[in-house]
Amino acid sequence: MSSTELPSVLAATVTPRVATVRVAEGERLRSVGLPGITLTVRSRPAAREGLPPALYVHGLGGSSQNWSALMPLLDGLVDSEALDLPGFGDSPPPDDGDYGVTGHARAVIRYLDAAGRGSVHLFGNSLGGAVATRVAAVRPDLVRTLTLVSPALPEIRVQRTAWPTALLAVPGVAGLFTRLTKDWNAEQRVRGVTALCYGDPGNVSPEGFREAVEEMERRLALPYFWDAMTRSARGIVNAYTLGGQHGLWRQAERVLAPTLLVYGGRDQLVGYRMAHRAARAFRDSRLLSLPEAGHVAMMEYPETVATAFRELLAESAESALPAVMGAGS
Repeated sequence: MSSTELPSVLAATVTPRVATVRVAEGERLRSVGLPGITLTVRSRPAAREGLPPALYVHGLGGSSQNWSALMPLLDGLVDSEALDLPGFGDSPPPDDGDYGVTGHARAVIRYLDAAGRGSVHLFGNSLGGAVATRVAAVRPDLVRTLTLVSPALPEIRVQRTAWPTALLAVPGVAGLFTRLTKDWNAEQRVRGVTALCYGDPGNVSPEGFREAVEEMERRLALPYFWDAMTRSARGIVNAYTLGGQHGLWRQAERVLAPTLLVYGGRDQLVGYRMAHRAARAFRDSRLLSLPEAGHVAMMEYPETVATAFRELLAESAESALPAVMGAGS
């Protein structure tokens, strides 16, 4: 454990005084207590009763805010909820300190089981894409469709620009990085993250950048910030090394839900070349390639992603129709 990492028990019992989380117009936040975890859930009021539920899972270092641009575009189509994974956003660390892909997947499953909303349209970005893949593979009853934006699935040749993130998993590196960057302010850190995650950082509005800086300042005040980042990065690396039935590619092959894959041509964290491998692995997949997008296409091109999801729903409904007619004949 590096000098900046806190024992999980200590981290889970700290309640720091930090700024409140931003809530966009039309959104609300609530806290959900479950065995071993407490999750913050961001939602929008359903446009009408009876809409199918959707759940959104963010990536490493992100939060439910990462879906705030996409969710309103799907009003009237789904009943949207986005959660903060344990240790991220406004969710405190898990009691057991498990930030692995399986640990995060267990948190998502635990929430879905407790919510009693039935199967959901599950969205995941980056780490959240790996988590969503595992959930869809082990609990197909919980997933109607799967939408993955730059999912963190294992790559043999990791891009050089992704190495700094992967190195966070190495013991001691988080402490070294913290010492080397101790003089960086929140604005400098956000500029670095934006340059890494966006295909064109100019797509971030001045208001969006200011809000991101405020959120970075809030997160840096959390005593478990680097611990959550480090352990989650380590969880991704560990998931990459798993083989057999627990390997993410093997689990991708087991996913039954119709799947939309979204890859950005300027993604510096997940290789664009992995798009076609993913399309082959998921048995019922559609591929949306966005040459100008980076790692967070749902934030850069939310309208395009929303349109692709609508098409996924339409195609899924059409494919299900013959089976329904056959059952009734």
